[in-house]
Amino acid sequence: MKIGLIDVDGHNFPNIPLMKLSAWHKKKGDSVEWYEPISSSKMDVVYMSKVFSFTDDYPYPINADKVVKSGSGYAVSLVDGKEVYDKSVDVNLPYEVEHIYPDYSLYPDLTKDTAYGFLTRGCPRDCSFCHVAAKEGKCSVKVADLSEFWRGQKNIVLCDPNLIACREWKDLIQQLIDSKAYIDINQGIDIRLMTEEKAEMITKLKVKDVHFAWDRYADKDIILPKLQMFKDITRWGYRKMSVFVLVNYDTTFEQDLERVYTLRDMGFNPYIMVYDKAHTTGKDKIRQLQRWVNNRIIFRTVPTFEEYKVM
Repeated sequence: MKIGLIDVDGHNFPNIPLMKLSAWHKKKGDSVEWYEPISSSKMDVVYMSKVFSFTDDYPYPINADKVVKSGSGYAVSLVDGKEVYDKSVDVNLPYEVEHIYPDYSLYPDLTKDTAYGFLTRGCPRDCSFCHVAAKEGKCSVKVADLSEFWRGQKNIVLCDPNLIACREWKDLIQQLIDSKAYIDINQGIDIRLMTEEKAEMITKLKVKDVHFAWDRYADKDIILPKLQMFKDITRWGYRKMSVFVLVNYDTTFEQDLERVYTLRDMGFNPYIMVYDKAHTTGKDKIRQLQRWVNNRIIFRTVPTFEEYKVM
């Protein structure tokens, strides 16, 4: 069979389902290639994967007997400012495909000495601004061992939504420690579930930095003591500890600023995440706040947002 692949989002981050589909079809003896609207001949099957709902759909005609479109980008939509997930639009990979070693050759530049994958799926938080619970379930469960997608690469990028909510968190973190690779948990760690034991284990990981989140202002009394505990145990500086700050959702601008200043005073690096960014403009205070905070050099030299605005 002739198999075509389309990464609708582009090639800035490896599409894990496409890498697994490629590996599975190649194992069967099928030919696999990126589909090109001009140069590609007729395909038996073309797989289209889209992760982000804000990405425009593929605009070109596709010459294939069968086209399979799937991914959160197709299944998630904004309704009255909330993320709604339509499970009927998303197609899960068959077991034998889900658990195959990915074809990293699809993204040679992005995956050079780097492994990508999930050890867990699901999240108990069920946040209204996130579709993970609807897509993967409200319980964090182990779905793989590290060896399923890692074979000695120096870097590991984990896409898990809530690793330390999983019952087997200790075993999974130990696998990461034993790998001696640099670990990037790119979706962050749920600081609300942090314990001294978990913090001690995280200090044994090789990391360039770790990411937490303060999304809901109302969680202040839970999050701040946990952050302080983590900092006291690890003794890491702000360069190694970032905290995502969700804005443009259900907080006032004053609450956004309070979170930014509080985190900086505690010794963490805040990082602004703008919800529904497409409906903001470059002149909005929200976008100005993002530019100030997320540029670490400016943020550390210009002490207040008011001073940044007049620059």
